[in-house]
Amino acid sequence: MKLGLRLLLGFFLITGIAAFFVMRVFVAEVRPSVSEVMEDMMVDTANILAELAVDDLAALPPGGTLDQSRFALRVKDYAARPVDARIRGLSKQTMDFRIYLTDASGRVVFDTGFRDNVPPATGQDYSQWRDVTRTLRGEYGARSTRLVYSDDQSSVMYVAAPVKQGARIVGVLTVAKPMSTVQQFIHRAERDILVKGFWLLGLSLAIGVAVTGWIVWSVRRLRHYAQHVQLGQRQPPPELPGELGDLAHAMEAMRDRLDGHEHVEQLVRAMTHELKSPLAAIGGAAELLQEELPAADRHLFAQQIRDQADRLHMLVERLLELSKLEHRHSLDHQVVLDLGMCVEQAIQAATARLEQRQLALVWHPLDGLAPVRGEPDLLAMAISNLLENAVDFSSPGGRVEVTMTRSQGHIELSVRDHGPGVPDYALVRLGERFYSTPRPAAPGETPRKGSGLGLAIVRQVMQLHGGSLRLQAAEPGFCATLRLPTSR
Repeated sequence: MKLGLRLLLGFFLITGIAAFFVMRVFVAEVRPSVSEVMEDMMVDTANILAELAVDDLAALPPGGTLDQSRFALRVKDYAARPVDARIRGLSKQTMDFRIYLTDASGRVVFDTGFRDNVPPATGQDYSQWRDVTRTLRGEYGARSTRLVYSDDQSSVMYVAAPVKQGARIVGVLTVAKPMSTVQQFIHRAERDILVKGFWLLGLSLAIGVAVTGWIVWSVRRLRHYAQHVQLGQRQPPPELPGELGDLAHAMEAMRDRLDGHEHVEQLVRAMTHELKSPLAAIGGAAELLQEELPAADRHLFAQQIRDQADRLHMLVERLLELSKLEHRHSLDHQVVLDLGMCVEQAIQAATARLEQRQLALVWHPLDGLAPVRGEPDLLAMAISNLLENAVDFSSPGGRVEVTMTRSQGHIELSVRDHGPGVPDYALVRLGERFYSTPRPAAPGETPRKGSGLGLAIVRQVMQLHGGSLRLQAAEPGFCATLRLPTSR
């Protein structure tokens, strides 16, 4: 399973579980909270009505009822009162209180009953009901009873208050209200909680997707950078915030240190190998020059020392240049330039060597400009190295072809010689430091090998410019192609 999917699944599970429990708690608290608020209001109502009923109940003869008392008539008027109230979008069109009054023995002396549900219970003994019996004992009396046992939607809440004459309890007034009358408010509250909970879950999921996408994007950039490092390609570390950015720079520092150790080790080993031949030649010529020699021989050995010294000087110069390029992560001074102008300058600089080797140069430029972004000096050096290689590998009297083309948003520059070419086994190693194949030699001369640093420098220049170097055999000869993105 991919990292992004793991993160998203984990985030969604955590958010979903948290949202589920939070919504369950909210929904579970709605119904009890409504009941508690309703009970609190019914306590106040019962006590107010108990005070209003005290005079009529105290004057009631034994066995009588209060159906025609002033209190009873006013309560009946309340029950018959029409109402049409809009409570935050919900409609209330009925009076829902049931009010009954018992005497000190628990006998019902007045009862409004419930509309269409419970008829008045006047004359019945309610002393066994919890609200009445507890109130008569001077305690808080309340109960919840179902009108239909199997239907919990038919629950009715009863709250009682004592009717007192002085310190003596002369009766109990109970206010009852069906829970179904507030069910619409409960349903609306539960619905609002669920809807907002789902919105919260969706928003959390969207945030989770965004955060996961950002983390995966950052990790992929870091992985892409690590893969380039593994392949030996140099590029600046990705600019990432926080710990990932610190990790990227730590990887760069670690790579630089490892590259430095490996670079020094390879450089020392390769230079030891490369310096043996010119130093041996210089040492042998110097020993011979200590003896008496004819002037012609002395001149020959002195020229040999000079040639080998020049070879050492060029080797050191190219090593220094390659080392600087390998430790650069990006271009310092980029400008938009015409690659064709760089090619023409390199061709002009190589004219003397072309004439010395009696080589013809064929130049196929583009029609119009060839704009690229880069450092002119580095690009000129890369093109010069390719031309120098082509001259070295060309047979006297041959030709060198330089061709520039456009290809899918890129400029391609090919330099081809018509020499003996390069064996297939050597193609994969061209561009490595100190790896080269023998140059063609005139009859009687010993073939000499180059340092291999020229193509290594070209490859580093292309990496810095976001381009590539392609090396391939040609029939006949060898072709090197630079590929650079076009600057628009």
